[in-house]
Amino acid sequence: MQELTERLNAMCDELPFQTGWYLKDLKNQQDANHLGDTIVPSASTRKIAILMTAMKWIHDGKLSLDQPILIDESNQYVENASGCLQYFRPGFTVQLYDVLTMMIIVSDNTSTGIVANLLGLDAINKFSETIGMIGTTHRHKVPPLHWPADHALDFTNTTTPNDVGLLLDLILQGSNDITVANKLGTTPELCQVAIDILLNQKLNNKLPALLPRGTKVAHKTGTGSRNYNDAGIIFSGDEPLFIMAVYTENVPHTLDDGRAGHAVGADIVARLSREAYEYLV
Repeated sequence: MQELTERLNAMCDELPFQTGWYLKDLKNQQDANHLGDTIVPSASTRKIAILMTAMKWIHDGKLSLDQPILIDESNQYVENASGCLQYFRPGFTVQLYDVLTMMIIVSDNTSTGIVANLLGLDAINKFSETIGMIGTTHRHKVPPLHWPADHALDFTNTTTPNDVGLLLDLILQGSNDITVANKLGTTPELCQVAIDILLNQKLNNKLPALLPRGTKVAHKTGTGSRNYNDAGIIFSGDEPLFIMAVYTENVPHTLDDGRAGHAVGADIVARLSREAYEYLV
């Protein structure tokens, strides 16, 4: 793991912005990180915690996966920059499972707002704190639009690479271990539902981008005004191989060499994932 850690850190050091990461080798149960406890904007990776808070409420009987959700003008969050439902004609009904799925696989913020309204930020923050995500804070149900790239950390939703790596590890363990699932306040079956939703992710230009075609990755991306993040479970065949959470911070709009910051930000996530895959597979 030390050799891989040095390789990953060297790749991060080549770039003129901060890149923190968490990695867990699931074969040998070893982990490592770089700036793993550094608080950064979470962007939409926060939706994994929202998903699991919802799974807890489903287990508690407060919600159900098949309950109907009406999508109308009151909850379409038309002033958001992410997802699809904001463009649909209002007045249709879907199941909560579909809303959770859209929240994850296309990062739909209409869906995120609906789920966050059902749960409340206090419940999402309490869930995160209870399971040990000590560097994570959910401040907005749906992030405000048009914020400056130099906004303060306490203006936005924040987390750490280690926090999200921990959450993914608990979800994965919980899918096979009722004791761990109970720590999340849910069941192995609901942990597996969460993994299946994460496996259906359609935004795949970061962690999966340079992996062999067909590689399974259960993940959630996050993009902010200066951040290009991704966190997930990477598989080899049907077996979980490693967990990786990568968070870039203070990525400029354009680098000094003329490259677009969003492309370089996404690329470092993809390259770190590929380096870990080649080393661990």
